[in-house]
Amino acid sequence: MTVREIYEMIDRIAPFSSQEEWDNSGLLVGSPADSVSGVLFALDVTDPVIGEARSLGASLIVAHHPVMFTPLRKITDEDREGRLISSLIRNGISLIAAHTNLDRASGGMNDILAARCGLSDISGEDFFRSGLLPEPLRVADYVPRLANALSCTVRVMGSSDRIVRQIGVCSGGGGDYWHSALAAGCDAFVTGEMKHHLALDAADAGIVVFECGHFATEEPGIRALAETLQMSVNRLEYNLRVFVSKIPAYSFSQQP
Repeated sequence: MTVREIYEMIDRIAPFSSQEEWDNSGLLVGSPADSVSGVLFALDVTDPVIGEARSLGASLIVAHHPVMFTPLRKITDEDREGRLISSLIRNGISLIAAHTNLDRASGGMNDILAARCGLSDISGEDFFRSGLLPEPLRVADYVPRLANALSCTVRVMGSSDRIVRQIGVCSGGGGDYWHSALAAGCDAFVTGEMKHHLALDAADAGIVVFECGHFATEEPGIRALAETLQMSVNRLEYNLRVFVSKIPAYSFSQQP
C-alpha cells in the first residue's frame, strides 16, 4: 500500500479541500509513491512520536496538527520543526496532517467528541456541534461522567448547582465557539481550552463551560480516524498495521 492510497482514504473521510485557508493539512513529508509498512496516528509530531514510529516499524505518521504553518527558510536541527522534518526524512517516515478538515468533517473530530460527552440528537455546522444528555443533570453530577469519558480533569466555569441538558462542543482551542452554544440555546459548552476573558463572557451569558484540555478533546477523534482507516484496509485485504500513539504532546507536573 502506498502513501497516496492512505491519503485518498483519509480524503474520502475528511476532504483535504475543506481545510481552512490558513491550515496546512495534507501530505507534508515524503513521496505519494512511497510504500507504507505501518501507520502511526498521533495528535502531534514530536521526537518521541517519531521514535515510537521507528520502534513499531511504521513508515507513515498521520498527525492531527500540521507542521510548517508558516514558510520555512531553512531546515536544520537548530529549531524544533527543522529537527522534526530532518528526522522524518532521515528515517524514511512520511507525514500526513489532517487538521481542520477532520475537525469539521461529518463523523469527524467534533461529532466524536459530542458522542463521547454522552450527547444524542447531535447537530451543528462548521466546527460546532450540540446535543442532548439523556436527562437533565446538575453540573456537579455531570462532571465526573465527563472526566471519565475523556480521561481528563475537568475545569468548571459556572455554578455546580446549575442544571444542564443541551450541551455544545468544540474540540481543542475552540473557546470562541461559546457564542454558537449560546445561539443554539445550550446550557453548557465543552471545549479543550478557553481564554479567561471568553470564559467570563460565557458565564455572564449564563453558559457553563467545561474546559477539558486540548489533548483530551481531540485524542478520541484521531483514534476514531485510525479505527476507520483500519477497517477500510481490512476490507481491501491489505496487510497493513495501524497504531495509535501512546505518547501525549507534553505532560504537566506539580511544582512544590
